Amino acid sequence: MTAFPDPSLEQVIAQWRAFVCGRRAPHDPTRAGRQQRVRRDQAGLVAARQYPDQASVIARKPAGAFDAPTREFACLYARRLCGQGNATRRERDRSGHREPWVVVGLAVAAALAVKTPELFGIRLEGHEGFYLRNASLFVFPLLVGYFVWKHGLAASKTTGMALVFAAAAFLANAFPFRRGGDTEVLTGLHLPIALWLAAGYAYAGGRWFGNGGRMEFVRFSGELAISYALMALGGGVFSAFTVMMFGSIGLKAEWLVRDWVVPCGAAGAFIVAAWLGETRRSVVGSLAPLMARLFTPLFAALLLAFLATMAWTGQGIRIEREILIAYDLLLALVVGLVLYAVSARDPEAPAGIFDGLQVLLVLSALVIDVLALAAIAARISGFGFTPNRVAALGENLILLANLAGSAWWYVRFLLGKSPYAALERWQIAYLPVYAGWAAFVVIAFPPLFDFR
Repeated sequence: MTAFPDPSLEQVIAQWRAFVCGRRAPHDPTRAGRQQRVRRDQAGLVAARQYPDQASVIARKPAGAFDAPTREFACLYARRLCGQGNATRRERDRSGHREPWVVVGLAVAAALAVKTPELFGIRLEGHEGFYLRNASLFVFPLLVGYFVWKHGLAASKTTGMALVFAAAAFLANAFPFRRGGDTEVLTGLHLPIALWLAAGYAYAGGRWFGNGGRMEFVRFSGELAISYALMALGGGVFSAFTVMMFGSIGLKAEWLVRDWVVPCGAAGAFIVAAWLGETRRSVVGSLAPLMARLFTPLFAALLLAFLATMAWTGQGIRIEREILIAYDLLLALVVGLVLYAVSARDPEAPAGIFDGLQVLLVLSALVIDVLALAAIAARISGFGFTPNRVAALGENLILLANLAGSAWWYVRFLLGKSPYAALERWQIAYLPVYAGWAAFVVIAFPPLFDFR
């Protein structure tokens, strides 16, 4: 077996280059690009230094992702690491055996956290605003605890994360919100966004600003969303059968589903879904990018048909709050499809049909965003400023900038004027903008609009 000592990143690249050169002409033009990819994405070949099983996964990837010599090197490298680190492997195995129990414990803790306010007389019925503002605080601290245990985070950074969540809890509960007011609802909707991206820092293990940490978190978020949606569907079926079975013997189980199964199950399932997303992190053919590729052409066709119908009928977007919120969700979904498609694509592959579909999707969404902004401006000019309208205006402007930048870099890639990696960098660099806007809504909107 070829010997691969425990190396630094540059040493691994040098070993890989020497290994591949023995099987390829020295002037091979693809080698420089592959070296750049290895340096940029340690979650690929070089991540085997921390997760040897990932190198075996790379060795099984289809042609086009890695060539045969590179896959052979990955396989040998994984075997060598496993042979040299038996003690580390045994420790990792023990950790793997403990992990399901840790996840179950955290899921139970999240379920109990949702019911804890009832000990102080704060029931879900009658205190909907409290639960909306604190929903993410029941679950996210426990999820961050799982990330810290799983990936490791320095004590100083862990303390910083604790301070972030303490500040979030203070802002969510110290402001004198008017019951059922717009700023209370906006706080409940935007606080999870800010805290989720803060949790990404813990997930990346301190590698948020480099080494592909943010892209790993994007992939993980997609897997979590798919897993959670599937578990929610299963929970709905479970709840329906619970009501039906007890109803068949003359007992009403609606209270059990309403007060226990739904709130506790929703909190605990989020932790379990995160674990499932984490276990699929290095599996070939992850589900979230596959769903992005499936729905991209469907949404592109939908948006194009909608724009054509608008042009044919001369009808504009109705300026109703519910409709504008739906358009915001649609545009956010388009951005998510683009982001997950980017995360699944080989940046060195040439442009193809799917890239053209992505451009059509982005350009169509860009036009719809402009129309939605015009509708929001008309609503503000006719009815004045409110928290909801200002929030919708800001979110549409942020989405507009993201879509415009994505269209710019995608078109340049199709024209051969810039690499695909430029689009990837743009998407990843834009993530903090969403967190910043969400934090601004949580912190500034309540006092700016007199907590109404």
